[in-house]
Amino acid sequence: MTTTQYLARQLLAHKVLHVFGVPGDYSLKILDTFIKEGLQIINTCDEQGAGFAADAYARLNGLSAVCITYCVGGLKVTNPIAEAYAEKSPVLVISGAPGISERKKDPLLHHKVKDFNTQLKVFEALTVFAAILENPRDIGEQILKAIWLALQYKRPAYLEIPRDMASAEIAIPDEISLSGDFHSDPKALEEALTEAKQMIETATQPLILADVEIQRFGLQKELEQLTETTGIPVSATLLGKSVIAETHPHYIGVYEGATGSEEVCVFFEKSDCLILLGVFMTDITLGSTRSVLDMGKCIYATSEKLMIRHHTFEDVRFEDFVRGLLSLNIRKTLPQNLPHPSIRSIDQIDENQRVSVNSFFTIVNAFLSSQTVVIADVGESLFGSIDLVIHESTEFISPAYYASVGFSIPAAIGAALAKPHLIPFVICGDGAFQMTGIELSTTCRYKLHPIILLLNNSGYSTERIFLDGPFNDLMNWNYSKITELLGCGRSCVVKTNRELKEAIERAIVNRDSFWLIEVVIDAADRSMALRRMAQRIMP
Repeated sequence: MTTTQYLARQLLAHKVLHVFGVPGDYSLKILDTFIKEGLQIINTCDEQGAGFAADAYARLNGLSAVCITYCVGGLKVTNPIAEAYAEKSPVLVISGAPGISERKKDPLLHHKVKDFNTQLKVFEALTVFAAILENPRDIGEQILKAIWLALQYKRPAYLEIPRDMASAEIAIPDEISLSGDFHSDPKALEEALTEAKQMIETATQPLILADVEIQRFGLQKELEQLTETTGIPVSATLLGKSVIAETHPHYIGVYEGATGSEEVCVFFEKSDCLILLGVFMTDITLGSTRSVLDMGKCIYATSEKLMIRHHTFEDVRFEDFVRGLLSLNIRKTLPQNLPHPSIRSIDQIDENQRVSVNSFFTIVNAFLSSQTVVIADVGESLFGSIDLVIHESTEFISPAYYASVGFSIPAAIGAALAKPHLIPFVICGDGAFQMTGIELSTTCRYKLHPIILLLNNSGYSTERIFLDGPFNDLMNWNYSKITELLGCGRSCVVKTNRELKEAIERAIVNRDSFWLIEVVIDAADRSMALRRMAQRIMP
């Protein structure tokens, strides 16, 4: 079997049916073999779009792949791969490269930067495994190792394939067992669970704060069982939003430091036992709290660390600890008057008034269901989405930690291919659209039908609230005219609440193409979440 045949079959074995990318002469043999082996190549307009699409696909599918050419493609995909690393999304980066025989005497081949290992060195900093496939005896094991480590750590891995190795016959390895380090030490696990049980049972107001690792490690059902069997309420971070269905009666809402609701903040800060499951301790999640997080009242479990109060436990797997909590027979009384996200009635909105940020999210909320997935870009699109109510677990995607603007539209491509039964609701600002909006061309080509809700507030609204200036302004485009440019899709411009409601209704009924609904918002308007942030953290 050849290198590329074996790699293609390993991807298919892990339910990766699509590979995102932009072709180049160094990667053509790879792409050609992938197609022959049954993978579908999704050509995006730009490598950054391919990376964002692959990131979203991995979040919903469990693994994804992006294939690009050497340096000019590879270095353009570094930003979305950095995001995938930061937010734990297992993307396999496959790069074509100059052949091993071509590298002799260090010739100035096209796309080369500094030396032939430059791109490898870059990706070594952005992945859990990076290798050039140059020895046919080792290639099979390197492919298995890259995929295994990506799945184990939920982070990207990198494989560089010199073009004279793409068709090389390789040794087929046995399924490798890399090490036994990923099994919990039984005594350490038992001790940790015993200490956790004692701490939880003596607490008067315990609270579970769940973050994105619950989703990455497939523990959504365990989280749901944990809150139902113990009676301990659940909050989520913005990055972990929809880690549990937000209609669940034990769910109190998003805790997001300064931007979260007052009710959730108060409940969080009154808790005498915080069970932090898979939580990223970021400045967005916790940095804006009005009191320093007291680790003495925390059970802090992630894939990389387990700490109860100030006691650290080694060799305990995150999955084993979460599942172990279910076996402890803990029973608490669910607090009275528990905060809970509410869906504001659309009937409370004056349909004749101009759309505001808050009326926009109220109207969008009314159309969400178990058949929708919300993909929010950075800025007002993300902060306003805090108050959306997601009906099923893992039906909200955002780059809430790495926060790279321009994520949402290419991410909709990955989401639509990973979960074709869901309707992507894409919320992005005009700034994000100007970065990656041309990827709507890709949705046309592959007959994908996201609903794009473009908030046109004349620039970078999130930055304006902190420090305004001409650097926050954008040239206003005729966004709805993109359908004429592409020759496909449907579009409209809305200014009133009635127009927005009717446009979304039409978009849901007419699913034959993408929809671009340009929503004109006053530049000075702000979401409730952004106002809360400004009030709490601005001097």
